[in-house]
Amino acid sequence: MRSVGVVVEYNPLHNGHAYHLQEARKITEADVVIAVMSGCFLQRGEPALLSKWERAKMALLAGVDVVVELPYAYSTQKAEVFAEGAIKVLSALGVDNINFGSEMGVIDPFYDLVSFMKMNKSSWDDQIKAEMDTGVSYPRAAMEAFKQLNQHESTLSLSQPNNILGYHYVKAISDLNVPMDASTTKRTVAQYHDISVTTQSIASATSIRKNLSQHEGLQSIHHVVPKTSYQILEEYVNDFGTYHTWELYFPYLQYEILRSTPAQLRSIYECEEGLEFRLIETIMQASTFQEWMTLLKTKRYTWTRLQRLATHILTNTTKKEMSEVTSNDLAYIRLLGMNETGQQYLNRVKKDLPCPLISRLAKAEGTMAKMDDRIAKIYSIPLVKNNQHSVLKRDYTMSPIMKKNNNKEDSRL
Repeated sequence: MRSVGVVVEYNPLHNGHAYHLQEARKITEADVVIAVMSGCFLQRGEPALLSKWERAKMALLAGVDVVVELPYAYSTQKAEVFAEGAIKVLSALGVDNINFGSEMGVIDPFYDLVSFMKMNKSSWDDQIKAEMDTGVSYPRAAMEAFKQLNQHESTLSLSQPNNILGYHYVKAISDLNVPMDASTTKRTVAQYHDISVTTQSIASATSIRKNLSQHEGLQSIHHVVPKTSYQILEEYVNDFGTYHTWELYFPYLQYEILRSTPAQLRSIYECEEGLEFRLIETIMQASTFQEWMTLLKTKRYTWTRLQRLATHILTNTTKKEMSEVTSNDLAYIRLLGMNETGQQYLNRVKKDLPCPLISRLAKAEGTMAKMDDRIAKIYSIPLVKNNQHSVLKRDYTMSPIMKKNNNKEDSRL
């Protein structure tokens, strides 16, 4: 069975994602589509709008055959580490090809740029250091360094977010030396940072989340998400009374910062260069997460970088713990859901997997398992007051979703 992998967040799954899935299968002539999906917290340092289980169900109903989780240690990272983790998971599952959405829409420039950057790595590193010495953020320094290199050798722009991730997927394939090809689907209509839902059928996830967090609500997005996604979004807010936003978690974040000493904050992953003192100073001046981030933001640190730091503070993720997980091989692969086609594929490859494929977190051991279990519990905290079910144990005990190919039934394994 020929397989194609996609790296997703589905926050939430919208019509643009559905189009990407169709194109990925068509371009690669794949028999099975495997999605490695971020779990509770995402690459930009945000809580997922709704749980991994609802988003996995969205994926299966939209045409994905297997959904596995990208562990927290990779899902909340800068592009390079995020991409490396995703490629590790897809490679372990024997995926033939990764297909990603990009502003470029053509794959050759990604390969060309990876080769070009390897040949010019020393100059690249020196230029980034020179740019950062001026006080700018790393992404800004990297972009300016790229401009200073012989850019006419490549037509690929690294100022666009999906191109950046695509470049790092191709780079990770090369660095890890895995037998996987890459292909890309051009993004259509809406771009990553678009903030408005228009009358067109495709909108960015950013604009959809903005509408859901404001007064426009669900009705305003019905034309830009599949009916199945709409129904799951509706059921989630009916069941739990909320979607997950940073404002929900802000009181818990305040508590973590205020109870911590500077030394304790300094041990948190991504807390560098005296940021611990700025965290303590600004947290006492803000009453909302948005207000606090505005106070915390500096020229040197991007909003996304600071949101990721906030996530690690909330989840008490230390530098030592993160290093232990990311410097070792994958401890396991967490299966979130599959259909009958996906089950056939997994039955074929499971004997060759380099690590266990687990159906429940209760079956996992080690630092990565402890981290993922803790993160899932923290993510669930705001749901407890809105629902009497034992949601704190939900992720620990949940089994994968099994979807019948006829779409008429889904169940737990």
